[in-house]
Amino acid sequence: MSPEFLWYIPNTVEPGHRGDPTTSGWGSIEYSTDLARTAEEHGWDGALLGTGWGRPDTFTVATALAARTTTFKPLIAIRPGYWRPANFASAAATLDQLSRGRVLVNIVSGLDNPEAYGDGNVDPAARYARTREFLHLVRRLWTEENVTFRGEHFQVTGSTVAPGPYTAAGGRTHPTLYFGGASDAAERVSAAEADVQLFWGEPLDGLAQRIDRLKTLSEQVERRHEPLEFGLRITTVVRDTTEEAWRDAEAKVARMADGAGETNWTGNRRTAVGQQRLLDLARRGEVLDTCLYTTPGRFGGGGAATTWLVGSPDDVATALDNYRKLGITHFVLSDTPYKQEIGRVGDQLLPRLRAPRG
Repeated sequence: MSPEFLWYIPNTVEPGHRGDPTTSGWGSIEYSTDLARTAEEHGWDGALLGTGWGRPDTFTVATALAARTTTFKPLIAIRPGYWRPANFASAAATLDQLSRGRVLVNIVSGLDNPEAYGDGNVDPAARYARTREFLHLVRRLWTEENVTFRGEHFQVTGSTVAPGPYTAAGGRTHPTLYFGGASDAAERVSAAEADVQLFWGEPLDGLAQRIDRLKTLSEQVERRHEPLEFGLRITTVVRDTTEEAWRDAEAKVARMADGAGETNWTGNRRTAVGQQRLLDLARRGEVLDTCLYTTPGRFGGGGAATTWLVGSPDDVATALDNYRKLGITHFVLSDTPYKQEIGRVGDQLLPRLRAPRG
C-alpha cells in the first residue's frame, strides 16, 4: 500500500493559529482555497480540516474546497454529537460522488463546547459508545441498502443512502474513517470500527506498543472489517540543515514561553488521555528518538503541536520512515506559517518519503 501524505488547514476565523503570522483572510473561502491549491501543487494528497464550535463548518468548507481543486482530498473532522449518522452518511456519500472519491473522514469524540450545539452527552464512556455506534451505522449505510438498526444512541428503519459513495477507485467501497484516542475505550472503538487509528507524535517504542495492543484488541472485539491501519499527526520543523531547524524550533518555543505566538490549543489538557501522554514525555527528555522535540508541550503546545520532529529533510524523512517501519502508512503533517511550509515541506520532504525504499 502506498503511504498517504496530508497537510493541515486550520479552518478558523481567528488569526494567529499556532503562531501563523498571517493577519487577514482567515475563515474566507479565498484563504482556504489558496492553501488547498498550494497543497495540490506541492505534492500533498490533501489536508485535514480543523473542527470546533465557533469555527467555519468543516463539512461546508470541505465541499467548497473539493469544488475548487482537482486531486485534493479533504480529511473532514466531524463530531457524532453534532451530526446524526444517517444525515452524515448521505451528505458524505453525495460529496464523495461529486468529488469522484476524494472524501476522507476524521471522527472526533473529545469534548469541544457541546452545550453550544445542544449535545448533553459529556460522559466519556457514553461518548465512546455513541461513537462506536455512529461508525458502525455510517459504514452500514454506505455499503448496504434498507438498513434497520436499533442501538442505544441511534436508530434507523429501512434506510438507503442514495447516491452511495463513489466506488470506482481501485476497489474502494466508501470514504476512509479515521479515529484517534488513547484511552482504553477509544482504542476499543478503533479496533472495532475505524479504518485508520490516528496517533499523535509519541516516541517509537510507545507507538509500537500501542499498535501491538490495537492488533490484539481487533481480535478480542472480533473486528469484521479489513485490518486496522495506522496514521501519525505531528508538527514537522524542516529546514535546509539540522542546525538551522533546531535554531528555528528553539526560537519558536522561546516565543511561546514569552506568550507570543501561542498555539491556541482548545482541547482538554487536563483529562484527555492522549494529550496527557504527550505532556508526560518531557519528563523523559527534551529530545527523544532521533529528533522528537518534547519541549513545546511545556509552553502551550497542544495536540499535534505538543511534540515536533525537527531537522533537515533527511533527518525528518528518516524519523518518519522509522514510523513507517512500525506499520504507519497515513501521515498528517504541518508547521507554521502554513502556506510557506506547505511548499517547503512538500518540496523537500515528500520526494524523500515517496522514493523507493531499499
